[in-house]
Amino acid sequence: MSIEVKATKREVQGTGASRRLRRAGRVPGIIYGGEAQPQSIEFDHNELWQHLRKEAFYSSVLNLAIDGAQQMCLLRDVQRHPFRQLILHVDFQRIDASHEIHQKVPLHFVNADIAPGVKLSGGMVQHVMTDLDVKCLPKDLPSFIEVDLKDLEANHSLHVTQLPLPAGVEAVLHKGEDPVVATIIIRGAGAASDEVVEAAAVETQITTEKKPAEKAPEKK
Repeated sequence: MSIEVKATKREVQGTGASRRLRRAGRVPGIIYGGEAQPQSIEFDHNELWQHLRKEAFYSSVLNLAIDGAQQMCLLRDVQRHPFRQLILHVDFQRIDASHEIHQKVPLHFVNADIAPGVKLSGGMVQHVMTDLDVKCLPKDLPSFIEVDLKDLEANHSLHVTQLPLPAGVEAVLHKGEDPVVATIIIRGAGAASDEVVEAAAVETQITTEKKPAEKAPEKK
């Protein structure tokens, strides 16, 4: 999925300039990475706010149109005001269509209500993971991954290797690791259910193999 975002070059930098931009309804930002130099940019606050309300914006390839010239990128950081509905700063990283990217993709759980562990045994679904770190070419990046729970029984778990991933998409895992995505426990079953949840939590305490992220330039 690809989303277009409009931006303009930002010539004036510094804390004071950024404060004036925000008062004018603009959001300062930066795009970095690749062979080009970091570029200071700015956005219309309301337009950017609408983009940020959509889940797909955080996990999709973005076409950033800077004064009409498009660059492929990923959203890397958003700074928000602690209590006001105000975006303070955004970071984007350039990507190359011919190189693999690493990105966290949200998981969408379906059919929990017809899972045997819920419908027949009265169990409760525990979502151990809510997103998955994947690697793929930009053209193959999914906006989400569907997790079908229709066959999951009570006190059983669904693991990452059991997920049907889209073509060209691979989960980023350590060799031999297979963390739990979701499990169904029986409410009020006591120690047995506690052991299932505890085991699932232990399995997810891993460090994924990620390509070191390029450090963003200092924000101004």
